Amino acid sequence: MKNIIKNTTILLFVAGLLVFSSCEKFLDVNTDPNNPTVVTPDLVLSVAQKYTANLIDDSDGGGRRLNTLGNLMMYNWSQSDGFAWYPDEFKYLVTASFYQSIFEQSYTNALKQYNLLENLDAKYDYYKAIGMIMEAFHYQLLVDCYGDIPYSEALQRGELSTPKYDKAQTVYEDLMKKLTDAVALINKAGEADDIVTPAGDDIMFGGDMLKWKQFANTVKLRILVRQMSMSGRSAYIQTEFDKITAEGDGYMSEDVSVNPGYISGTEGKQNPFYNHYGLDASGTQTMTGNATCATDYIIDFLENQTHDPRIDYIYEKPASGHLGVPQGLLDYDTPVPDAYVPDKVSNIGPGLLKSAEQNAVIYTLAECYLNQAEAALDGYIAGDPKTLYQSGIQASFDYLGAGDASTYYGQSIANVGWDASSDKLDAIITQKWIAENGITAEQSWFEYSRTGFPAGLPVSLLASTPDRPVRLYYPASELTSNGDNVPTQPNAFTAKIFWAK
Repeated sequence: MKNIIKNTTILLFVAGLLVFSSCEKFLDVNTDPNNPTVVTPDLVLSVAQKYTANLIDDSDGGGRRLNTLGNLMMYNWSQSDGFAWYPDEFKYLVTASFYQSIFEQSYTNALKQYNLLENLDAKYDYYKAIGMIMEAFHYQLLVDCYGDIPYSEALQRGELSTPKYDKAQTVYEDLMKKLTDAVALINKAGEADDIVTPAGDDIMFGGDMLKWKQFANTVKLRILVRQMSMSGRSAYIQTEFDKITAEGDGYMSEDVSVNPGYISGTEGKQNPFYNHYGLDASGTQTMTGNATCATDYIIDFLENQTHDPRIDYIYEKPASGHLGVPQGLLDYDTPVPDAYVPDKVSNIGPGLLKSAEQNAVIYTLAECYLNQAEAALDGYIAGDPKTLYQSGIQASFDYLGAGDASTYYGQSIANVGWDASSDKLDAIITQKWIAENGITAEQSWFEYSRTGFPAGLPVSLLASTPDRPVRLYYPASELTSNGDNVPTQPNAFTAKIFWAK
């Protein structure tokens, strides 16, 4: 960028950090990327956004993250014969080490980088606003997974290494203020003569600040909808929706995604989801791709109960037809030996595994429309909930490449056709569950905990509880380093997050 001092030695990122086309200015040196000696925002932003993508999908090292967790909690995924790939998930074995990287990498990677942006000089106010918006995005994910979290005293480095935990609802309310302030900052910065505008270093929106304001409103939408099942919150929710309406820029109109320059066939530079569940850089099907397949329930639901053409895009169709495996099945020889080997089951499909160069999705347009449908259904915003509901379904079809959705949602089937659905909320949440399958499935897990929909969702055969977990445990690393402040571990099956019924 022209306004940034270029003749500065950059000591930012450790050896082995992936360097993509938009990130080619990084020097590969042995310096801690989270404690840089010199910060230039064009370098920080793209890496922070890549950290965001890695947190939702599986990271470059193959670790399991939010989307994987959501797909297993929501009975979308199982495992084929010959693998013992998800034993802890099938047992709902929530411990202090279960998916602990979600907590750890939120703070040490993404949030720390975005916080660097929030503390820049005034000429970088666009970057500061982006940092604020993305901090709100990440903090909501943390609340939805853990409840109370370090917030007001977090990210202060050596000044305060043992931050207190803030109440989840208090964090939620402050996130709304942070997002409002970020939009105001963007508007104010646009009037400055020396403002530095992001460009190719912004691998989400390319420096389009209108899209950033719309994304801020869309994160607000998610935060407010998450609270709509609570009693005593309607006045607050209405006030906040009125602020969004008055602001006037509306919500996002496309899938929000990240692409730092994924390259097919190059080790360490493929889209991490594709590289983990599809083909590796050599073109070989990965072990995780062979191991991961549909459940029997989701196949029956899509194929027989709702006649959903998305099934052939969400799941690979074997020559013998779609076949799912019950979660936690141990006896693969019943009723037919070798019935559930990878070649005969429905692995992850072509609508999700598009290519090694595909974007990494952060927030789906389908969810945006379906959140608006729920808000309109409850009278918080203008708009026809039926139209918004159908737009959400069409956005899901569009992402998968499944064509026109009108025949599908025109069916007189509950939770498919709007008029045929006696419980409109059930229909909205069910369609959100389908639309987020394999993409941002953690959101449907949160919504299930909030609403109990989709109703009738099975649990794993190895479950020792009647329902799935509703939250994660605080990680072992936090118990060790910040034990005096960490709340007592809640019951992972009954201690719901504050917004849940």
